[in-house]
Amino acid sequence: MADIKLKDLRYLVAVADTRHFGQAAARCFVSQPTLSAQLKKLEEYLGVQLIERQPRRIALTEAGINVVSRARRILEASDEIVAVTQLQRDPLAGKLRLAMLPTIGPYLLPLVVAHIRKALPRLDLLLYEYQTGPLLAKLQAGEIDAGILALPAEAEGLTERPLYDEPFVLAVPAGHGLSKRKSVRVADLDSETLLLLEDGHCLRDQALAVCSLSGAHESQDFRATSLETLRQMVASGAGITLLPELASRGAYGTARGVDIVPFAKPAPVRQIGAVWRKTSARSAALEAVCKVIADTLNTSFTP
Repeated sequence: MADIKLKDLRYLVAVADTRHFGQAAARCFVSQPTLSAQLKKLEEYLGVQLIERQPRRIALTEAGINVVSRARRILEASDEIVAVTQLQRDPLAGKLRLAMLPTIGPYLLPLVVAHIRKALPRLDLLLYEYQTGPLLAKLQAGEIDAGILALPAEAEGLTERPLYDEPFVLAVPAGHGLSKRKSVRVADLDSETLLLLEDGHCLRDQALAVCSLSGAHESQDFRATSLETLRQMVASGAGITLLPELASRGAYGTARGVDIVPFAKPAPVRQIGAVWRKTSARSAALEAVCKVIADTLNTSFTP
């Protein structure tokens, strides 16, 4: 009896992810008939149906769901075997899949990418952007090597590495009563209308936590999908919002119609850090990247 082939497990996982034979085949760089035939052989070998095939719908059977969850772990282990042998030759080389939150990546990357390339010239960074939930799911599934997000991550099996503490600042419409102040306190937000990101963004929860004691009330008519949308709504006079400090610098800090006011010390902050699987073979490279980011950012904020 033939052994199960890793490529067949990759085909199955691709179908589970895409729910489409054509897309799964393209992802695996094979023809659709080849992928379909191999999955049929896998089902015959196992003696169970893994996939429900309908004209316009593909679904996994209960057996298929169970097999896919284990196939992911097998494929992750297989990839790590290859990575371990490659990294014995040069642990600071090769591809590194790094994901960031949408409220971090666009503002952090311009500050650190050049430093990372200079310090780690043989490392090939592949960059992705996800919200916290999908980021952690992809990390635990082995689809990315690490994530940069707000700590704590509160997920099992992960190493957490704090990088820097990022203060919040207040964004108000130009000419607002608070706009000319040198600094504000959380209590100064009493009775203000607070604009926030939609559910799923951890920054929303952080802003709510900061403002919970201020008496500010959230706008019930609007929730943004990005910080840039929030900024435009503030400029229109719809309310105020909290921004991470990096998102208030440079061109972002001079956006028309928006004034940025720092908080009085001690300012509210969020802790930004990196997370990766404790079993990861890329720990040396990840630690090296983290050191570059921490060294760059920890001199960036005023103590």
